[in-house]
Amino acid sequence: MVQRIVEAERIESLDPSAIPRLRMPERATIFAARAARLLQLADASNPIAGYLRLMAALAGTQQRVLSQFSAPMPSRASIELNQQHSMPIVPALTDERDPAWRDVLFLLLDGIEAAGALTPALTQLVTRLRTLDAAALDAQADAILALRFAEIDPAAAPFIAAALQVVWTDLASRIDMKDVPYLDTPGVCPVCGSMPVASIVRVGGAYEGYRYVQCGLCATELHVVRAKCTNCDSTKGIAYQVMGTGDEPEEEKNAKARSAPLKAESCDECGTYRKIGYQEKAYDFEPYADDLASLTLDLLMGDAGFRRAAPHPWLWPEQPEDDR
Repeated sequence: MVQRIVEAERIESLDPSAIPRLRMPERATIFAARAARLLQLADASNPIAGYLRLMAALAGTQQRVLSQFSAPMPSRASIELNQQHSMPIVPALTDERDPAWRDVLFLLLDGIEAAGALTPALTQLVTRLRTLDAAALDAQADAILALRFAEIDPAAAPFIAAALQVVWTDLASRIDMKDVPYLDTPGVCPVCGSMPVASIVRVGGAYEGYRYVQCGLCATELHVVRAKCTNCDSTKGIAYQVMGTGDEPEEEKNAKARSAPLKAESCDECGTYRKIGYQEKAYDFEPYADDLASLTLDLLMGDAGFRRAAPHPWLWPEQPEDDR
């Protein structure tokens, strides 16, 4: 008797109850939804409300630029080669980056200027970015994508990252998810090879009750089972922290933790954390926006001795001089 081995992708396609492995970005709404959520979160009580409004304007401009942008798709041979080696299908770290990303950057800067209310510091930054040559801009892009912190200009990085996001979100939105390979490395986007920013437990349809991590570059979402570290895959020492629990009785503290729409999921094995949001408790939750807006929770986790599993592409810390 000949035994037939069925590949995992084929099994998933045969089983109508299978958990969807990926959620590809919705091209028509991805950045618009992010912009709307950032504005929602930029209330008076948020310590970085002004910055969130600026980033909302940036996300809105990303949506307008994306609607008119189309990057060259990878060849069939390239897709099959990456599948064969279990590599990201359109890797961000490549020597063949579409130079049009720099045009996207300048369009984003145009949009920010058109939105008005530029501070003197922001005006100076925009002017400086416009004067950088292609080599300098590409060097910054390389440093951001490779997470070479000492080389990153923290003021310019959010705008450069935003331009790269438009390019890779465009690619991800047009890729057939059946072509996306399974990777051996946990915590890495199988589309572009970048790190996720946060995760979301979704509601509705085929995604009901399942947790997805959202890539910080191409916005592809990858299913990861709950109570499992999204950074190292460990199931040991997983704990959750929320904002706003003080000296109240333990019962009240636990009730507040259960009802919180956003938590930090920490892992004792690798010493990192990544935020997780629950759409059933905040339907408009958007992983990228909510992660950016919850800086207080980052401070809480830092005080507890945990480090972020990956930086937020729109919030880069200043590096000490001796680290540069």
